Amino acid sequence: MNIRKAELKDIERLIKMRWDFTVEYDERGKITDSEFIRFHKECKNFLVDALNGQRWIIWIAEVNGEIVSHIYLELIQKVPRPGRITNPFVYMTNVYTEKKYRGKGIGSKLISQINNWSLEMKYEFIMVWPSEESIEFYKANGYKNCNEPLEFVFE
Repeated sequence: MNIRKAELKDIERLIKMRWDFTVEYDERGKITDSEFIRFHKECKNFLVDALNGQRWIIWIAEVNGEIVSHIYLELIQKVPRPGRITNPFVYMTNVYTEKKYRGKGIGSKLISQINNWSLEMKYEFIMVWPSEESIEFYKANGYKNCNEPLEFVFE
């Protein structure tokens, strides 16, 4: 297994995996194949900007040269504060491993790499909003519940 940061050459595979991830959890069956062309264009634009910029980092795990897992990280800049160095924090999202590779430790190795890298980069913390199904995965990898954030939901 090879763990690395994604590159422009990985875009088509990342688009397909994002589509598969979304369709897999589309319990209402709202997403249809006819939407793929529009989605492909939007996702490709996002990924080109993300991979060429400094705000997003996408980590991938490859098995036999094929991307089988990925995690997207967005660096969130904080407002500077007197008396301390202000480092960004990391927002983790779009954590996905293909079905046939789940339960083999790939996601845990990927998240461990990200944890170590984030520590080396001196980011303040990593935040993730887990689905109900993924809470145990994150806890097994050292993540803890936090009660501080609040949200305002537009309905």
